[in-house]
Amino acid sequence: MSLDFYDEHLNQYLSKIAMDPLPQSQPLWQIHLIKYPTNNSHGNLIFKLHHALGDGYSIIGVLLSCLQRVDNPSLPLTFPSGQSNSKSGGSSGDRSFNRVPRVILGFFNTMLDFGWSLLKSSVIEDDISPIRSGGNTGVEFQPVTITTMSFSLDRIKQVKAKLGVTINDVITGAVLFGIRKYMEGESYESRNANSTALVLLNTRSLGGYQSVSEMIKPNAKMPWGNHFAFLHVPIPKLLNCPDDDSSNPIDFVFNVHKMVKKKRNSAAVHLTGKLLETLRKFRGPESLTASMISYMGKMWICLGMEKGFIDSYKLKACIQNAFDILFKPTV
Repeated sequence: MSLDFYDEHLNQYLSKIAMDPLPQSQPLWQIHLIKYPTNNSHGNLIFKLHHALGDGYSIIGVLLSCLQRVDNPSLPLTFPSGQSNSKSGGSSGDRSFNRVPRVILGFFNTMLDFGWSLLKSSVIEDDISPIRSGGNTGVEFQPVTITTMSFSLDRIKQVKAKLGVTINDVITGAVLFGIRKYMEGESYESRNANSTALVLLNTRSLGGYQSVSEMIKPNAKMPWGNHFAFLHVPIPKLLNCPDDDSSNPIDFVFNVHKMVKKKRNSAAVHLTGKLLETLRKFRGPESLTASMISYMGKMWICLGMEKGFIDSYKLKACIQNAFDILFKPTV
């Protein structure tokens, strides 16, 4: 059997177990061990977990708590901190003065962003498009197709450095560009359709790895559980882009960078999370989801899409092409 054959059957198996509900008479987790090679690995260990157990940060904390240091197993596991130790100059008075317009701008952005999110969540709907089937109810019960892809994290960092943005900006911009090019290929009119991505954000003040024992302490800085919110990000349109292959995902990266930078100075993300938690029982999910995680020098992207509605092979190719275009200037 070829590796492509195993790839296909692994994706089919993932699609199947994604739709199978967890038995209520058993623990809310499963582990699936696949002892067959694929193009990405010699085997696969699949964790299926109910979100009631916690969010991604909590679950990763559990897995890391099972590990020990090679140099000294008796010492706690630690990771390099990504926080900068540099401090801004200027007196406290200057900093307080400069903080005033930021507070005013933050209040304005909060009202504007939350008002728009309220309308998007209750009144204004996205256009029907190749990534939105229009099923108002029951979409979450439709069969799904799952496919994965990986990219070099070092190359993504090269693009980040060249453009002066963040890693998340690069990844999000490339994925959104690939999605929009897929939409254009399926329906030319959808290149300027109104479409929105719902981005999941961790609301903890992340400072590095925390063990399970630390997360479950009272008043923990990074507590156990589900601590996330949602951010509405309009998918940039191809309306003003050329009609040929010279359309550039760099514009999408800068667009995402600008939107996220603006929304960071806003508390709307927390208000929107509570709003969507209230409204989600009335509105089903969309036809496409994307999850991302970096591991061992690779950025892994997992796509889940409504089976029979979205062409998984074509969408995957569009996203890979978007990354290839971004990588070319850094080679």
